[in-house]
Amino acid sequence: MIPVNEPLFQGREMEYLRECVRTGWISSDGPFVKRFEETWATYCGRRYGIAVCNGTAALELATACLDLKSGDEVIMPTFTIISCAEAVVRAGGTPVLVDCDPRTWCMDVSQVEAHVTARTRAIMPVHMYGHPVDMDPLIELAEKHKMVIVEDAAEVHGAEYCRGWRTGSENWTRCGGLGHLSCFSFYANKIVTTGEGGMVLTDNPEWADRVARYRNLCFGRGDDRFIHTEISGNARMTNLQAALGVAQIEQIDASLERKRRMAKRYGELLATVPGLQIQAQESWSRPVFWMYGIVLDEDTAYTARTFAAALTKAGIQVRPFFVGMHEQPVFHRMGLFYGESYPVAERLSRQGLYLPSGLALTEEQIDTVGRTIQDLLCKGKEAGYARL
Repeated sequence: MIPVNEPLFQGREMEYLRECVRTGWISSDGPFVKRFEETWATYCGRRYGIAVCNGTAALELATACLDLKSGDEVIMPTFTIISCAEAVVRAGGTPVLVDCDPRTWCMDVSQVEAHVTARTRAIMPVHMYGHPVDMDPLIELAEKHKMVIVEDAAEVHGAEYCRGWRTGSENWTRCGGLGHLSCFSFYANKIVTTGEGGMVLTDNPEWADRVARYRNLCFGRGDDRFIHTEISGNARMTNLQAALGVAQIEQIDASLERKRRMAKRYGELLATVPGLQIQAQESWSRPVFWMYGIVLDEDTAYTARTFAAALTKAGIQVRPFFVGMHEQPVFHRMGLFYGESYPVAERLSRQGLYLPSGLALTEEQIDTVGRTIQDLLCKGKEAGYARL
């Protein structure tokens, strides 16, 4: 079976892990945690980085900085992972949804302003599958209405966005450097991985201090360590995880180049295959192709689910796209999003899936995946796409 993801460890990972074990620094204290935070923050052009246990925790801790009250709203795409909406709900706010762009599959920024109300506190753009959101309109809206941008950069390690591209600017900015608070995941399938892990980035020292306290049970300072004035939780990253992350950052340029070569080969194999769409690469973005996704035309008679079954039978593991937040039963039970419809997200969730995309994927495996898709769709076209 060709796996949908397999991480690649070709650097100093084992050396750094042995150092952790040799020195005994295996918990959330230890030099690699600070080194990881500082290195990643600098890479993304930020002042502060606060490492946490996963990307969901990063979103929750960033959202906690907003001090949301009942009725406060955060605008986000419906097409995203549930962690985004869950973070807002847990913080006491209300997620407000917009559809996604049919080309990039990211948040449709043209829909956001119509959803801004006196209760809107923040916008949560989500860079999707390695492609940045068109951020300029959101930044302008946030400035106009005094809103916070909580940037979900979990899937775009190293991707860049051209600030001011509409006016001919060449201000390329790394994703993670575009929000007031920016959140990363370092899950096993990410370009930089710590197995599990996340980070909040910000230039605001008060927010940085707050996230650092909230990830660590809100311990007091100095002799008052065990005096707690607020309730939080434990979201710490271990020194072992951070050691992996430091080694991974050292290789990020090579990893991004590898991702782009993989995407180029997929593109060559699939460019003329009938019945599918691939994610756009807009001129104002430098995407990183975290996952290589395809969307099947309805006239192929395939859905994402049935096509995934055909690929699995051929020995290829794939994953379906997200299902929109407006279609989640858990939120319906809470009285959220009932009766709402977002056609682009609905089509993506029914017709979209992503292919094997891990850094350890070989060129031979990519060719196998591409040619299998060619066989399924080209032969299906010749046969009139007999309904499955």
